[in-house]
Amino acid sequence: MSVEPGKIKQRVQFVIVVCGIFLLISKFIAYFLTNSVGILTDALESIVNVVAGFISLYAINRASRPKDKDHPFGHGKIELISASVEGILIFAAGSVIIYEAILRLFSPVQIQKLDIGIAVIAFAGLVNYLLGWYSIRQGRKYDSIALVSGGKHLHSDFYSTVGLVVGLLILHFTKLAWIDSALAIIFGSIIIFTGINILRKTISNLIDTADRETLDKITLAINKHRKEDWIDIHNLKALKYGSDRFIDCDLTLPWYYNITEGHDRCEDLRLCLTDIFPEDTIISIHSDSCLEKYCRVCTVNDCPHRKEVFLKRIPFSLDRLTKVEES
Repeated sequence: MSVEPGKIKQRVQFVIVVCGIFLLISKFIAYFLTNSVGILTDALESIVNVVAGFISLYAINRASRPKDKDHPFGHGKIELISASVEGILIFAAGSVIIYEAILRLFSPVQIQKLDIGIAVIAFAGLVNYLLGWYSIRQGRKYDSIALVSGGKHLHSDFYSTVGLVVGLLILHFTKLAWIDSALAIIFGSIIIFTGINILRKTISNLIDTADRETLDKITLAINKHRKEDWIDIHNLKALKYGSDRFIDCDLTLPWYYNITEGHDRCEDLRLCLTDIFPEDTIISIHSDSCLEKYCRVCTVNDCPHRKEVFLKRIPFSLDRLTKVEES
């Protein structure tokens, strides 16, 4: 018996949250042992990881609920809100880290037991990388922006941890206290940049910015499976709410087709699109009757009503497919 994708996404996020809690505790123990603001940097980011993890878990749970009367397009957009909150938290954590690092520059403190701190941070970084890989892999498999953005955040945490460990090793051997604050400022800035990138992407999706990657896939599929009586396709729109996709377009067919023929041709186009987006995709196709202006590019060989000589077949481009034509 197969498990629903929504349940799998919740399970993945639950594992990430539990691991995040243990890493958070270990990093703060390392901070209190060493008194290093560089290690505090990692510990504060772990707070963000855990809080964002709980928010993502809630969002994924809500997003997996079926469509209802009040939410006819489903609950998928809550994953975008979750990712936006995560971006804000990451930005805030980076700002706090930089503030604390600047204070330490002017009021340095003694660093101790740095070898233990380095070992804890290195282990936590490795775990974060594995969790991030797992989250991104499952997020892409089940089309969850919350899991993908969370996984990318964990990977950015890993890369900053690698740099932090190198810096802490330099501090350990040189005993130069300012290196600790410099590390915190550098990685605090990286954390802020990560938060801004997550916010930029989620805001773009929240305001329904055109998804060029999805539209490019549709364009390739339509040209590959094009039927001779698909005279024109326009008004193409593709929206994504969580793991749900909504595709809408107008298909121009020969004007003399009866209802059954028109339905069959629309079904051909629908099957073409569901082939590239097999799950959680709602497709709406409106059929238009052709006009005389299409005769020169119409590929229907046996059309009994052709008014113009056929000149050439024009491939469907993205601009042509998304062109808005009002009735």
